[in-house]
Parts: sequence; structure tokens; C-alpha cells
Amino acid sequence: MGLSDLVAALMFLGVVAYAIFGGADFGSGVWDLAAGDARKGAHVRAQIDRSIGPVWEANHVWLIYVLVFLWTGFPETFAAIMTTLFVPWMLVGLGIVLRGGAFAFRKFSSTVREAQIHGAVFAASSVITPFFLGMIAGAVASGRVPADGSGEIWGSWTGPTSWVGGVLAVLTCTFLAGTFLAADADRFGNHELAAQIGRGALRVGAVTGVVSIAAAVTLEVDAESLASGLHGRGLPLIVISAVAGSFSMWRLWAGRWARARVGAVIAVAAIVIGWGVGQYPDILVDAVTIDEAIGARSTQIGLLIVFAFAAVTAVPSLAWLYVLVNRKDWTKPSSDSLS
Repeated sequence: MGLSDLVAALMFLGVVAYAIFGGADFGSGVWDLAAGDARKGAHVRAQIDRSIGPVWEANHVWLIYVLVFLWTGFPETFAAIMTTLFVPWMLVGLGIVLRGGAFAFRKFSSTVREAQIHGAVFAASSVITPFFLGMIAGAVASGRVPADGSGEIWGSWTGPTSWVGGVLAVLTCTFLAGTFLAADADRFGNHELAAQIGRGALRVGAVTGVVSIAAAVTLEVDAESLASGLHGRGLPLIVISAVAGSFSMWRLWAGRWARARVGAVIAVAAIVIGWGVGQYPDILVDAVTIDEAIGARSTQIGLLIVFAFAAVTAVPSLAWLYVLVNRKDWTKPSSDSLS
């Protein structure tokens, strides 16, 4: 592995992390959307607030990490992606901003109606954002982003692979979030809610499996280069994803929510890594390779230094945040506060 490959691998590590943590974050908004009215959905929404409240903003660190690596490490590729796909990127940014504002303001709403409006914006943007991120991934995967950024403003991200990618992104996030929420509810003693969400996640997982088959067929027709890579070096990861996804479904069926979450995380990580391995050595499919797109060597070394610094500062902080969030007594009032 050369220096350019290492930089690309570290950048893609952020894609995997964002798919898992950001995906569970966005998927929680879909569960919020499907929870029902204020009375019926109160328990689900309370669990969503408890599960993602402390970490939802932290998850976007991974998106920033990926964009900074892409911008500095592969500047011409960054320019090509942002120029050709500026419409879906604009919608992604709008969705992130609206989602964050609505999630924060809902807690401080003075009336039920106001809270419902903020909740609707939060839920809708939780669907919009991963959908357009999936469409962007589909545009790259199908080779519709030329190296010079001269791709079609609309046609580049509205091909069959993009549509399937958008739908699959929403479904995957929803399934992943369902396993997280069910496990969290069970850990905090709300076994009935865990079963309710777990059964829903099982249904979402079944739909996701069907759409995954449709996605595989679409890639064969619309993204032949990526499909070829997935038939070869990417195939073991696709198999791992399928096995892990099946394991997660089995554990959901048995009511073992925590184990189902492990399977879901492995399934998502494997399929995302499989995508990267499948299109290697291209950074833009059928357009430019990693070696052709990489920036100056001094920049590459600088990125590795920054990564090493972040690995010993930011990563432990994020890990400790997740540990604190997952403590059973995190949301319980202390005896001092009750006295």
C-alpha cells in the first residue's frame, strides 16, 4: 500500500464511521416520523431523545472529517464532486441544518402544536438527508461524476443507481436505528417498548433485504465497473454483510436486541467497505484513480500527522462520550437531586 492508498483508506474510514453512527442518528428520525401522534408516540420519542440527545451533533464530526480529507488530499476530485453534485449536496446541507434546529427547538416548544411542527421538520429532514447522501454515493458508484466536474447538473445524480442508493440508505439507517433503540430501551428496563421497536426493525430489515437484491440487479446494469469489483475482491465483504444482516434479523426475531445491534453494525460496515474495495483503485469510478487524484506529498504527510493527533485526542473523547451515554444510571436522578 502506497502513501496515497493509505490516505484514501483513512478517509474511507470516516465514511464507514459516518454510515454507522450518523446512520443510526438519521434512522432515529425515521422512527420519530412513524411513531404516531403526540400521545401514541410519546414513549418512542422519549427513547429517541434519550438515545441520541447526547451524541447527535458529535456524529457529524465524521462527515466533516471525510470532507476535509477529500478537500485537502484529493482537491480536484473534491471540486469535481461538489461541482457536478452541488444540488444534492445543497439538499443534504439544508437537511442537516433543519434537522439540528428542529431537534433542539422541539424540547423548548411552548405548545404541543409548536412541538409537532418542529418534530415534523426533524423527522422529514431525517429522511431527506440520508436519501440524498445515498443518491450522491450512487452517482459516484455509477461513474456519472467526470474528473473535470463537467457532469450533468441533474442527470448525474438521478440515474437508477442513485435512486436505489437513496432508498437503500434510508432503509439501512432505519434498520440500524431500530436495533439501537430496541437495545437501549431494553437496557433501561422498557421491555415492552423494546419489543415494539424490535418488531418494527424486523419488518424494515425484511424490506431492506428485498431492496438490496434490487440494488444488486441495478448495479449489474447501471454500474458495471463497480459490479465487476464486487464480484471479485469485494465479494467476501458482501457475503459478510449478508451473514451479519441475517444474524441480526434472527436475533430480532428471538428478542435479543443487543446482539441484533452488533449484527446490524457489522452488516452496514461490511457493505460500505465492500463498496470501497469494489471500486478500488478508482476514487471516481471510470474517471480517475487514487494515484491520479492525490495531492502533493507534503499534504499527504500532513494529513497523516493530523490523523495521528486526532486519534489520540478526539477519538478517545468520542469513545468516552458513548460510554457515558450507555451507562444505565445516566438518566436517573441522583439521591442528592431528590433531597
